[in-house]
Parts: sequence; structure tokens; C-alpha cells
Amino acid sequence: MPKKLKDLSQGDLDEISEFVSSAAQNFILKHISKKEILDLDIKVELSYEEVLDVDLSIDLALDELSTQDPDIVNEAVIFAHEELDKFLDENFRI
Repeated sequence: MPKKLKDLSQGDLDEISEFVSSAAQNFILKHISKKEILDLDIKVELSYEEVLDVDLSIDLALDELSTQDPDIVNEAVIFAHEELDKFLDENFRI
């Protein structure tokens, strides 16, 4: 069972949001050439009461000649959540 999160400030939430967004973006850019990407929109919504709820959505538009599997978006979401767990363990769990 994961350790409990410390009380998070707005600054902490901003840092977590930026981390999740960067993790997803870096994953996508590692697997897809920027030339193939027409548009990439990553939205992270956090809510924090007693637990941290993270909603990550990624809209990716690829060039019509791209052979990239659209499932890369789902893979990026899974990767970002896995990285977030590690990030929280290292920085925000007590």
C-alpha cells in the first residue's frame, strides 16, 4: 500500500501537473517524429481533497502519411501515471 501524501500546496499541485504533462509529452516525442505531429494538446486536471485525483487527456493529430499507431496516446497516459507514482513517492509521500 502506498504511503500517504503530505498536505499539498497549490505550488505542489502546479509542480505535479507540470510533471505529468512533461512525462506524457516526452513519451510521445520519443516515439513520434515532430514532423509527423500536426497538433498535440495535453490537459492535466488535478483535484485534491483527501486524495489526489489526476485526469490526463491527450489529443494528438498526426500527418496523414504517419504510420504511427494511435494507441500511442493510451501508452503515453499509462506511462505518465506510472512516472507520477514514482515522482509522488520520491517527493510527496510521508
